Amino acid sequence: MRRIVHVGLFCLLAGTVAAADYRASAEDYRDYVRQLQPGDRLLLEPGDYRQGLPLHNLSGRAGQPIVIEAIDPAAPPRFIARPRSNTVSLVNVRHLVLRYLELDGRGLPVDAVKAEGHSRYADYITLESLHIHDHAASQQNVGISTKCPALGWVVRGNRIERVGTGMYFGDSDGSDPFVGGIIEANRIAHTLGYNLQIKHQTTRPEDQTARYDTVIRYNVFSKSDAVAGPQARPNVLLGHVPPTGTGSEDRYLVYGNLFLHNPSEALLQAEGRVAVYDNVFINGSGDAIHIQPHHDVPRDMAIFSNTVLASGTGILVRQGKGAAWRQRVIANVVAATP
Repeated sequence: MRRIVHVGLFCLLAGTVAAADYRASAEDYRDYVRQLQPGDRLLLEPGDYRQGLPLHNLSGRAGQPIVIEAIDPAAPPRFIARPRSNTVSLVNVRHLVLRYLELDGRGLPVDAVKAEGHSRYADYITLESLHIHDHAASQQNVGISTKCPALGWVVRGNRIERVGTGMYFGDSDGSDPFVGGIIEANRIAHTLGYNLQIKHQTTRPEDQTARYDTVIRYNVFSKSDAVAGPQARPNVLLGHVPPTGTGSEDRYLVYGNLFLHNPSEALLQAEGRVAVYDNVFINGSGDAIHIQPHHDVPRDMAIFSNTVLASGTGILVRQGKGAAWRQRVIANVVAATP
């Protein structure tokens, strides 16, 4: 590895350690991952990287993240999947940025990026301008997945295609919540299952006492080649936030997205507390929006200023049992089957 010391404002305080840039190749990059400190950057040369990217017990700080990225965004390093190992493995990490990488699954039954189930946390992770492809051995193989508590993620400008599931945040039993994320400007297509699923949540970690919104904006969600059958899934499914206590006032804000085609399921299915606005929904073979019970019931909902074109139902709201919630469907342009 070649080390380039990068000093921003030259250590005005005694004992301050300067952040450093490290330039590495496919032969030596793993030697230096473990020693990265807050503010450091690992700059990766073009080439095929065959030993994965395990990021374990590694943390930057707010304002000083650890950054791992291509030295040349036009020539991203290609991480090639290995059997029985997720390519980017996250365990007990905070304040990390991954940019301009290609993750090639080669059809193996592994995930591209995964916050592992044995991790205690994976907070303030930024995934930007990744090209994730060919992780479609089954619907269970995911482009980006969290299986531990995850706070403050930014998932931006990624291209995800030919995967089992595009993004899967949270766990099937409602544990390991995905909280306060921003999912923006991604293009997700050719998935066997969901383009995006955020699982329902039952509780929150004790240190997450604030109210959070998770923002989903400016994405393209496409399932034009989806197939019917027991594996059919909506493009996007949003589960409920905790029904009571900490987190129960959180919301999903879904705006500025393009939802394209799904011959087997609705383009969007949601419950809990959601605002859906300024989106375009186009489905030439089925329904557009389903607001309906899944693990809980739809609670406070606002669906407004969307453009909906569907051969099936445009907007369906099923309230479910329980208390009356404020649910509004206002000022949408809808051309669909009544």
